[in-house]
Amino acid sequence: MSTPSDGARTAARIVHPDRAHVWHPYTQHWQAPAPVPIVRAEGSWLYPATGRPILDAISSWWVTTHGHCRPELVQAIATQAGTLDQVIFAGFTHEPAALLAEELVQVLPAGLSRIFFSDNGSTAVEVAIKISLQAFANLGTPRRLVAALEHAYHGDTFGAMAAGARGVFTHMYEPLLFEVARLPDPSEGATLAALDALIATRGADLAAVIVEPLILGAGGMRVWDEDVLRGIRLRTQAAGVHLIADEVMTGFGRTGPLFACERAGVSPDLLCLSKGITGGVLPLGATAATESLFEAFRSEDRRKTFFHGHSYTANPIACAAARASLRLFDSRSVTDRRRIEQANARQLDTLRGVPGVRAVRQLGTVAAVELEAPSGYLSDIGRELAAFAIAQGVLIRPLGNVAYCLPPYCTSDDELDRVYTVLHRFLSGERAAPIGSGGPIDD
Repeated sequence: MSTPSDGARTAARIVHPDRAHVWHPYTQHWQAPAPVPIVRAEGSWLYPATGRPILDAISSWWVTTHGHCRPELVQAIATQAGTLDQVIFAGFTHEPAALLAEELVQVLPAGLSRIFFSDNGSTAVEVAIKISLQAFANLGTPRRLVAALEHAYHGDTFGAMAAGARGVFTHMYEPLLFEVARLPDPSEGATLAALDALIATRGADLAAVIVEPLILGAGGMRVWDEDVLRGIRLRTQAAGVHLIADEVMTGFGRTGPLFACERAGVSPDLLCLSKGITGGVLPLGATAATESLFEAFRSEDRRKTFFHGHSYTANPIACAAARASLRLFDSRSVTDRRRIEQANARQLDTLRGVPGVRAVRQLGTVAAVELEAPSGYLSDIGRELAAFAIAQGVLIRPLGNVAYCLPPYCTSDDELDRVYTVLHRFLSGERAAPIGSGGPIDD
């Protein structure tokens, strides 16, 4: 058993060099508190070097699907690491990547038959956009325009930023971002009418429409209608325009079925994956494409090659983890996801009409609570809620004035109760009161 002094020494050993040398993402270091040093994780819980366990209500940035340190994933990683750790993927292949591609094709929406591996969600999106644009060029019918939704977020590399909504994340780089035709957020506006108008006026130059299917994640967990997604698919097909589905967040069960496109019965031309693909244990990205897109690059002309790759493309250890994760999407996983969906729905009902709540919304295992406060990522209420929640042993990271619960699928109903208790107490005016011990005991 560790002692408090052991924990304090461990915390100091981590935090001191961190504060001296590490640059954290999405962090204003001038005012940020010291980061919380985490020494282990299990199930839905994170264990700091000192203090109470922390319930991970956001799947550690939406990646952890089955729970932290799931034994099946740990074993797959260990086994693969002792056999083949890394090999260049240009001119070589290996079993974990080849079988993962085959297994993904078996569960993806129909028509997606080719898998291009990369490193993360942003690169998966970059790959999709580049495939779309170059496919038209390779076929001698170049198109340059990409359309995307208002309030979209597709990543932080330049192509992904360009496709995302303009705002605080992108304004410093605005002059360097390529033109994107912006369609209304389907939760607010007439998206299909705007797409009809765009195709009528600029259809000859429109290469692709990229969407986060059915829920705009970082834009505030904005839920939109399946009929609109079907309408976008019908219009893009008729116009010969590629539909890119960014399922980096929605993939692997977050919206109910394995992929959000399944809810609408839609098969896109390109589909982007990352986050939950390995169960959240290792970085990996994948872009699925149709066979016709793949064929657009097969040519005697080497200039028509898809000149894109990453040093760790299809890393064997990450691919082994992804295969092990796919095997865990069984009937038990379906039951757990339905249970979480139902529990979230019950909890959201208790928040409807509560003072301080502007709206609640849900899709699958994703639940969101929009607070009565200034909107936008920099809204102070988000920081206040995050600080209050972490003091109570719950990790919530609001998107400005939108709090959300996006838990690992092993999260119990009692654990979800803790998340919503924190929200209720915050809304009632508390800012620093303890919530009680509870949770696993770190012995």
